[in-house]
Amino acid sequence: MTDKILVCRDGPVTTVTINRPQVRNALDREATAALRDALRGFEADPDARVAVLTGSGGAFCSGADLKELAAGVHYDPWAGSEDGPLSRPLAKPVIAAVTGVACAGGLGVALWCDIRVGDPSASFAVLSRRWGVPMSDGTTVRLPRIVGMAHALDMLLSAKVVRAEEAARIGLLTRLAPRGQALAEAQRLAHAIAAFPQIAMRSDRRSAYEQWDLAEADAIANELAHSIEARRHEAVSGARRFAAGEGRHGAIGAAPSEDA
Repeated sequence: MTDKILVCRDGPVTTVTINRPQVRNALDREATAALRDALRGFEADPDARVAVLTGSGGAFCSGADLKELAAGVHYDPWAGSEDGPLSRPLAKPVIAAVTGVACAGGLGVALWCDIRVGDPSASFAVLSRRWGVPMSDGTTVRLPRIVGMAHALDMLLSAKVVRAEEAARIGLLTRLAPRGQALAEAQRLAHAIAAFPQIAMRSDRRSAYEQWDLAEADAIANELAHSIEARRHEAVSGARRFAAGEGRHGAIGAAPSEDA
């Protein structure tokens, strides 16, 4: 493994850190491949439940390494190729902890995550617009779905920089943390999600992703199909815990089931 991507385990939570602070965590070919491998390693690990993706040195990710591109080094699209790190959602949740810039392909990395927790220093932009570098990381697809077409086109066409408060207002940031606390907040959230019964959480997440391609009736049928395993293994035991008093009055005490 290269030290350009760092992986740290804390029980069920895996933190993946892009570690090229000297270039604001721009991803060269080596770092891109290592990021893909780290994320897929998390996905394949039966003991890992939620990942947090972040950057070191006060930046999230400034996109592809344009100096490498300028030297003629070929790189595969991050979302459009099967080996790209952003080619598909993982089977488990990933939370972005965004401090500083998430621009160009770095914006695409943040959009790929399920939830984005931001520091007040966070900013988002398609700055590659200035250099004629197109998006090949899923940004033109995921950005409109998250913030709506009007905000997405403004960012895609004008290279507008969206700061943290506006990003939270339009839904680009899911949560805005106190200064210096984005990573800690994302990790706390990851541990909370990891403590829930996993089958129902993952089936609901999968249904939410798949509904984009389906008519409403088909999407509801798909939701029902995904719910069967959780209803069989988690729902009754969870209802019994609730009936016994667990989780009432704001206390979340949902321990994972043995089948998760």
